[in-house]
Amino acid sequence: MTTIINAPAVTAPQELDRAPRPRRRTTPKFTLGRAMAWVALGAVMLITLIPFYWMLRTSFSTSTSLGSDPGSLLPVDFTFGAYERVLGLATPAEALAEGGSGASINFWVYLRNSLIVATVTTIGQVLFCSMAAYAFARLQWRGRDLVFSAFIAALMVPPIFTTIPNFVTIRELGLLNTYAGIILPTLLMTPFAIFFLRQFFLGISREVEEAAIIDGAGTLRRFFQVILPLGSAPIVTLAILTYITSWNEYFWPQLVGREEEVRVLTVALGVFRSQTPQGGPDWAGLMAATLIAALPILVMFIFLGRRVINSIGYSGVK
Repeated sequence: MTTIINAPAVTAPQELDRAPRPRRRTTPKFTLGRAMAWVALGAVMLITLIPFYWMLRTSFSTSTSLGSDPGSLLPVDFTFGAYERVLGLATPAEALAEGGSGASINFWVYLRNSLIVATVTTIGQVLFCSMAAYAFARLQWRGRDLVFSAFIAALMVPPIFTTIPNFVTIRELGLLNTYAGIILPTLLMTPFAIFFLRQFFLGISREVEEAAIIDGAGTLRRFFQVILPLGSAPIVTLAILTYITSWNEYFWPQLVGREEEVRVLTVALGVFRSQTPQGGPDWAGLMAATLIAALPILVMFIFLGRRVINSIGYSGVK
């Protein structure tokens, strides 16, 4: 007699039978703390934007009418006269008629000077600081850590302390009222830029550089063909920060670049502080000139601000 034993059917694991369920997006629940955070952020944003709006409102007003209604939230006697004075489109008589000082600036010459100074300074700092950061991060040489510590210590020295030595040096070299005199003190390198790039270069894989050494690449070739392409993100960030800082610089260009041929835009804005028929500064012209001078940098940061913040955060973590 043959006994047939039915083997139990092999069942697939229960987990395999279940189809993966799509994840549902959970909407954040409304809480009092979240609402207070949004209110606080909105208040901070409003406080930040109010000065820019007030500059815009003042620039579209006439200087004669600003004193009659100083608390108005809207432009008083709306006009484009201040912008015409800044761009050199108004005559002194027209400027005086609107309560301006009658002064005007050679806007395009000063804009050219600012572009030259900011561009040359940015190129020089990016090139020399990246080379110094590479030497501190990737090369082995005696006294490297000691020299780097000295650079870091320089971060704690206020820039105003080096103003007089720099001025004496520029004067002795005969570079007053020249582009070179304005650019040279910040052309080569700054401690922050070296520290910023060094932090990123430390995170680049050693294997990549060792492969280049096996291929026979020297130090300069490794720097330009390996390190710079891999470090393009922080280098672009440094270029943006340097350009903004150089564009907004006022004290040093005012000190060594008084001649009109090399005067930058930020220094040229001071002409609108001269006396008006009302006995005060040309506030409308000053605000219009300030907005025009800040517009290129503002647009640059709107489009590239996230990249700057991400690169700074990454370097800080590394």
